[in-house]
Amino acid sequence: MNPAYDPRAVANLMLDEAERLGVGLTNLVLQKLLYFSHGIYLVQTKMPLVSGYFEAWQYGPVHPTAYRAFKDAGSRPIEFRATGRDALTGRPRALQTLDDPRLVRLLQQVVLSYGSMPPGHLVNLSHAKDSPWWYVVERAKAEVAIGLRITDNLILERFRHHKMSVGAEPLSGDPHDDTPFA
Repeated sequence: MNPAYDPRAVANLMLDEAERLGVGLTNLVLQKLLYFSHGIYLVQTKMPLVSGYFEAWQYGPVHPTAYRAFKDAGSRPIEFRATGRDALTGRPRALQTLDDPRLVRLLQQVVLSYGSMPPGHLVNLSHAKDSPWWYVVERAKAEVAIGLRITDNLILERFRHHKMSVGAEPLSGDPHDDTPFA
């Protein structure tokens, strides 16, 4: 059982897979794919894929750490990889390289299934009625909803409301696992 991964390292791996497949990912698209990957992984394993949390922003779920790492790309396809910072020296350092074959397969399937979709379509998917983003925003209509956390428990409880499938095998390895994302 692995602890949750650094979201920037997962995003880097997703960008590597997208590049290998010839798909350019903007930060907006990367955020949606990271969220979908996290939700699928959470449903299949009952463990979070990435550390930290997602927030309900105007255009859907956003992981603030991953967003900040790639915001310099603006609305252009991302052509660089995120790095970390050494806490003592402040110097850049490489992030963990992820090589779990199940994780690589999941990210490949998500990029193949969703990486080429128009950003507006991905936003619509992430805003699906009764989805985690929708639920957080609806509950907070009387308040400012943007920036509210979308907890892993809420994702686990409500992720099934997304109408999506990536055609990947269940991560548990159980061929009888009937999760809606297998």
